[in-house]
Amino acid sequence: MSLDADRRPSPTAATTATAATATATTTTAATTADDNAARFTAALARADLVAAELRATAAERDRANRTPRAEVELLRRHDLLAVQEPVAYGGDGLDYAQASQLTRRIARGDTSIAHLLGYHYAQTRIAPLFGTPEQADAQSRRNGAEKLFWGGVQNPRGGSDLVLTRDGDAFRLTGRRSFASGASLGDQLSVTAALDGELVFVSLPAGREGFQALQDWDNIGQRLTDSGGVVFDNARIERAELLGDDPLTGRTLSPYQTLVTPHWQLAFVNFYIGTAEGALEEALDWTRLHAAPWETAGVERATDDAYILQTVGELRSEIRAAALLADRAGAALQDALNVGPELTADERAEAAIAVYEAKYLTTKVSLAAASRLFEIQGSRATTSAYGFDRHWRNLRTHTVHDPVAYKAREVGDWTLNRRAPEFSLYR
Repeated sequence: MSLDADRRPSPTAATTATAATATATTTTAATTADDNAARFTAALARADLVAAELRATAAERDRANRTPRAEVELLRRHDLLAVQEPVAYGGDGLDYAQASQLTRRIARGDTSIAHLLGYHYAQTRIAPLFGTPEQADAQSRRNGAEKLFWGGVQNPRGGSDLVLTRDGDAFRLTGRRSFASGASLGDQLSVTAALDGELVFVSLPAGREGFQALQDWDNIGQRLTDSGGVVFDNARIERAELLGDDPLTGRTLSPYQTLVTPHWQLAFVNFYIGTAEGALEEALDWTRLHAAPWETAGVERATDDAYILQTVGELRSEIRAAALLADRAGAALQDALNVGPELTADERAEAAIAVYEAKYLTTKVSLAAASRLFEIQGSRATTSAYGFDRHWRNLRTHTVHDPVAYKAREVGDWTLNRRAPEFSLYR
């Protein structure tokens, strides 16, 4: 051993302890990440099983147009409702971007049920944004323990305003909405209302006296979303059911709180592109089994028809590109959520624009794919018994509720002028 080595000071106890702590922290973080990845993988597998079961009966259930009680129970039975809650509370500890991937998987089997699940995931994240820590924690514990399904009364368009008025130490809620997904099915309802002319969020258990779901949803698509109108007639709302500290009004929402809208928009992104993915796979399976080449194609099998191959290649490439943009949008929103209440206005805008870019592309690609799939399958695939038209009907029904042209304009205004979208329940 050299003289210099002999003179080198030995590590002190403090140095050794610090190094050991750092190593333990790194190891713990790696273990936590591995555990999360394993739970996410397991949840994806459960979602795939549910999607396969839903796909097998999707056309039949679409024609029947019944309230999807059995489908919600299927989600509950496969532990897909509480995935975002902490493991200690009975959930999987997944973040919102991961939950959105589950929405996409379910959409491969049934767009309507993915719509309900995506809205549910977004609604259970409202309390962390707007509620007190105590309210958010209590809701999370209930979600994890009881596997609650959340219906929503949040669409600000259609019907009359939902207005809260003070009634002693409580409130009364009155008004109607023409579009409320899952409202008659929910164990819990997430409601937006006006108090003193300002937006507030309300969370209340199902079955409240004064609430009525009208059961009048009869549209060409998204038929199994239980999205009919609702009425509140002087329904009593307790103070604890309004999210947030006093005073409830008169405060400016923070950029972090206004991430509530990108939550919903990311849900749309994922059930749009998931529908396109599932519809393409369904079309390819049918083509392999039943399709015939065109008479001048010069081949024996449809799967060798050059024009069918070209169409499949185009659609696969477009769907894959849109899915990657959807992944980027999920990561951008999750990064903003991870910043927390210190999020800046520009950081909020960047996250929202990432989601809106994906919203634009997934809308265009999914609608085109749902129409062009018949070019692969051929005329026999238009037989009503197959129900392949449901993919386009589902997408068209939902996409016109939130015109994508406005999302393209918001992206353009941010890109060209650095003008961020002004917050609303659509932006």
